[in-house]
Amino acid sequence: MMNEKAKAACNIHAVLRNMENLCELDVTSKELIAASNVAIQFSVPEIDKLVLAFRQGACKAMRGDGLSYDMNLRFSSHEHLNLMIEGKKNPIPTKGLRHIPFLKKTFTALADRLSYYLQPDPERLKNDKSYRDASTKMLAYTAFYAIPEIARYDEVGIHIARQIDDGIINIVVGDEFAIQLHSKQGVLETSKGRNPNARALMLFDSMETASGILNGTLDSFGCIGTGALAFRGRITMIDNLNKLLGLVPNYLG
Repeated sequence: MMNEKAKAACNIHAVLRNMENLCELDVTSKELIAASNVAIQFSVPEIDKLVLAFRQGACKAMRGDGLSYDMNLRFSSHEHLNLMIEGKKNPIPTKGLRHIPFLKKTFTALADRLSYYLQPDPERLKNDKSYRDASTKMLAYTAFYAIPEIARYDEVGIHIARQIDDGIINIVVGDEFAIQLHSKQGVLETSKGRNPNARALMLFDSMETASGILNGTLDSFGCIGTGALAFRGRITMIDNLNKLLGLVPNYLG
């Protein structure tokens, strides 16, 4: 049975937070919000709030209570949020009704652009390097930001996370891209960039390799054999990270 709470947490803090990266990586999205000045809060029971602040061509994703916002979108349940992501339900605006035109027009257009990258066209991935690179980065952000939510709300994920040693894992793609995963007593947190004090490293040799593995067109074991995917440092941390990655498609597939 689907864990709707874990799915809602992934949808908020992995999928929707990707608006930040979308507006950085996609010129069309940046232009869509060039004149925007609005912060939208997403409120779901029992899950940390998310605020997306759209300011003059950039988006900043922020997590937690007490953040400044102009519009609040309330969801009555985890299922309500998940159905909105699927396009089957609408949120309930409880503040900032004057921003509904932004929600209906600009935000909807941004959501379409996000799907354009998170559900990539196979042919374009092969023939358009800039599209492949942007799609790969957003897929990586989505997957690795989903992992802490799965470690927090999924029963199997909680068990796996408790097996990860305290410390930092760097996930690096060549010289172009890096994410770091922090582990402390079974609680995980993802952030951008590479940490010099990491205890373990997952290294993709190129965006092409990362794209193939994330999209399922390349076999990770084959890439390990060729050196296209390499691990360093505390390998048990990587093993458990891979187990959590294996749970991601249950919620974002």
